[in-house]
Amino acid sequence: MSYSLSKKFTFGSLLVFALPTMIMMVVMSLYTIVDGMFVSRFVSTNALSSINIVYPAVNIVLGISVMLSTGSNAIVARKMGEGKAESARETFTAIILLNIGIGLAIAVFGNLFAAPIVRLLGASDVLLKDCVTYLRWQLGFAPAFMLQILFQMYFITEGRPGIGLFLTLAAGLTNAVLDYVLIVPMGYGIAGAAIATVTGYMIPALIGLIYFTRSRKSLWFVRPKWDRRELGEACLNGSSEMVTNLSAGVITFLFNRLMMRFAGEDGVAAITIIQYSEFLLNALFMGFSQGVSPVISFNYGSKNHSQLKSVYRTSMIFTLGASVTVFLFAWWAGDAVVTVFARTGTAVYELASHGFSIFAFGFLFSGLNIFSSALFTALENGKVSAVISFVRTFGLIITSLLVLPALLGVDGVWMAIPLAELGSTLLCLYFRKKNKGNYHYA
Repeated sequence: MSYSLSKKFTFGSLLVFALPTMIMMVVMSLYTIVDGMFVSRFVSTNALSSINIVYPAVNIVLGISVMLSTGSNAIVARKMGEGKAESARETFTAIILLNIGIGLAIAVFGNLFAAPIVRLLGASDVLLKDCVTYLRWQLGFAPAFMLQILFQMYFITEGRPGIGLFLTLAAGLTNAVLDYVLIVPMGYGIAGAAIATVTGYMIPALIGLIYFTRSRKSLWFVRPKWDRRELGEACLNGSSEMVTNLSAGVITFLFNRLMMRFAGEDGVAAITIIQYSEFLLNALFMGFSQGVSPVISFNYGSKNHSQLKSVYRTSMIFTLGASVTVFLFAWWAGDAVVTVFARTGTAVYELASHGFSIFAFGFLFSGLNIFSSALFTALENGKVSAVISFVRTFGLIITSLLVLPALLGVDGVWMAIPLAELGSTLLCLYFRKKNKGNYHYA
């Protein structure tokens, strides 16, 4: 059986292959951003702060799903490259069922303990009600949220990234339209934003289930094989992505705490705006990395070293060029981005505008770090990938957030990410040089 992953990729064809995934990731990052835009403009900036307070809990769900999807996807794509089609389908089916089970458990737990969770995350009395409302809707639809993440990856491996793109665009459009309808004319407030988002999740989740039930192209549902060793391998292999997403929750928690201390609810709103921008701009790198990962895994499994080197070179050229482009955009257009969420002249606008001018330097390095972690995940070296992610996030970023604000105040908060990303890039360059002989990617 032939797979589209086996084709010979040129610079242009690889970018075209990864493009749907890049668009998907940008659209997915827009879910929360569109919510934030409507909430900040038509509800209040306190409601915007509530969404960001809840974010670390939602990020745990995202982290689990991304861990299993990326870790298992590398195994499935490698098996396809080795010609083990039926075994690939057994692993694929087991991962889908496991995600549904975990998602249902999260939905029940999250709704029972929503109030204590948001208190733990730092919600003030002013923000408590909105935080609980938003969290209950988000976690209540955890199974659909997790399936959306999985199907994004597996549509790529299936060789049908266009379907994933179409579903994500449909979900994003639905989210945006419902945000307006439920918040502006109907006045549902933050609950309207949450309902709009989870409705968007349902579209790719349900259609993905239907597609892989009926498809007979490369992947479809079969009797699963519950191999504990293989599931453990998937978790280990995807652990770097899990670390990245869990740490993002911890980082958001620290950002919120620090900005609440330095500038109150306005400070939390300002850091929320900058984090939204970070999600959106880094989504380009995440989408590209996810888009090319199955190609890397397939060629690694089939031992096609020349094609693997070609894909690696193309990826490096794109990543470096995009990093400079994204930095320049963030540097020049930062004020314009801030005005989408906060009116010019307000305290929130002044805080966010100043912060963006410092924060933007992190984009020079984040793309290389994101791709390096994804590279080793695709090559099934979860240990190196996990070390990169752990040092980048729990090591450098969190340490910077604990040290720099104590020395420099609010400016220390803005400087933490760029300095940590620079340190992470040096570590990534070391690991890539050390391992290139083992995997023949350069």
